[in-house]
Amino acid sequence: MSAAPIDLVVMIGSVRSGRIGPSVADWFLGVAAKRAEFTTAVVDVMDLDLPHDLVRSPSTDVLANAIYSADAVVVVTPEYNHGYPGSLKTALDSVKYEWRGKPIGFVSYGGLSGGARATEQLRQVAAELHMVSVRDSVAIAQVRKVFGDNRSAVEDAAVDAASRMLDQLWWWAAAAREMRGTDPYPGR
Repeated sequence: MSAAPIDLVVMIGSVRSGRIGPSVADWFLGVAAKRAEFTTAVVDVMDLDLPHDLVRSPSTDVLANAIYSADAVVVVTPEYNHGYPGSLKTALDSVKYEWRGKPIGFVSYGGLSGGARATEQLRQVAAELHMVSVRDSVAIAQVRKVFGDNRSAVEDAAVDAASRMLDQLWWWAAAAREMRGTDPYPGR
């Protein structure tokens, strides 16, 4: 493994009142914290005042700096109406070059599908942003039951999926970091 830890940004994509995204992100951050090869930072879209017309602003600068300094990104997203939230799309569209050449993973949550449809849509967006979407993702079904009063209710399958996803993110991020040191990403 690389000597320097991979800088992983975990982005919380929901801004709805009563959202459960921060609890899901905290769970995932706990999984990632057990891995010495990662350092983590959180970007919560709710904390950003991103303009809907996508003009540059102090909030877009904060987002751009966080993504620029990251080696990899994990998006924590709910599934709303078979898709991901508009707030997340605004965040993805608010910066451009900072995403390029970086691996991305997804932790989704929702009803019976666990947000799988939101993740599949986000994979298309990630490809357009010149990101590498890792194969494995985490889907937490019936999230309100799982993250009620007892966080230990997260299924072993989700923990295993998070571990596999982190393995893949580390591999891609380490390779991309090495390449950035010698050759900038060609997709400008």
